Amino acid sequence: MTTRVQKWGNSLAVRIPSHIAEETGIHQGSEVDMCVEGNVIKLVPKKRKPTLQELLEKVTPENRHDEIDFGVEGNERL
Repeated sequence: MTTRVQKWGNSLAVRIPSHIAEETGIHQGSEVDMCVEGNVIKLVPKKRKPTLQELLEKVTPENRHDEIDFGVEGNERL
């Protein structure tokens, strides 16, 4: 695919077509790592850390474990 480099302020910009953005999981505001390898510019989407809410949504009765007793660690009184 060929695209055109355009001026954006003092920088240059390349548009990412929507089908490529969808395929790679890039959306507006996504962070990407950019590096140069020889004469190739490489953009790699950064994996974002999931939110607590997203992690909690993955908890199911099947993947929960029983309570773990770590025992007394100091002078705790029950």
